[in-house]
Amino acid sequence: MNTDVPNHDEIEIDLGELFFFALRKIEYVILAVVLCSVISFAITTWCITPMYTSTAKIYVLNRQSTDTVTSSDITSSTYLTKDYIEMIQSRTVVESVIDELDLDVSYEGLLSVMTVTAESDTRVVSISVQDPDPFQARDIADAICQASVAHIKEIMELESVNIVDAANIPTSKSSPSVTKNVIIGALIGFLISLAVIVVVFLLDDKVKNSEDVERYLGLSVLGMMPLDEKLVREKKKRKRKESRKKGRKIRR
Repeated sequence: MNTDVPNHDEIEIDLGELFFFALRKIEYVILAVVLCSVISFAITTWCITPMYTSTAKIYVLNRQSTDTVTSSDITSSTYLTKDYIEMIQSRTVVESVIDELDLDVSYEGLLSVMTVTAESDTRVVSISVQDPDPFQARDIADAICQASVAHIKEIMELESVNIVDAANIPTSKSSPSVTKNVIIGALIGFLISLAVIVVVFLLDDKVKNSEDVERYLGLSVLGMMPLDEKLVREKKKRKRKESRKKGRKIRR
């Protein structure tokens, strides 16, 4: 019993042929890129709430002496910066701000719109707050700044905790970025169109040349007849004439 069955599971892809096939479909790629870019622009402009970011800064110094500032004071303050960040994000500080401003938000909700950072080798801690209302963002950042100063002084028993910059009123939105989202939309459109083109190319099993005959039918091509373009044009003309004649007969 012959068990030699041709394996049709393996698919050979001619990258050159795929490239030229995709090149012939370039108008669909451009259309998909433009369409996805427009959709992304529309969603970013009309469906996403713009956010404004206000930032306040505090300076924390762990002094061992009230008279002078030593290098050990600066070094120890730098090492304790992460502790200060944790204190600013503590439930005590955040919930006191919620109560003070009568905010309709939970501790986790306010924490999610807060960003507390510190530049390396500095004692300056930045407190940023995002909100759809720029004035509300300023008020929350200021309140967190004030509450943090009091909390750090109480826990660390420090005197040198000062506000470097009060929170500002942002004049331009921080998110979303229209340019960034449009670029992402264009990239998504390009990838989707490219994927569709590859799938169409792989599913196309039409016999186009001698290589396809050998590949799909397992037959050897002995010869090829050149295509006479004049005969093709004449054949198309005859078909058009015949269709016109049939149309006239039907009308009669």
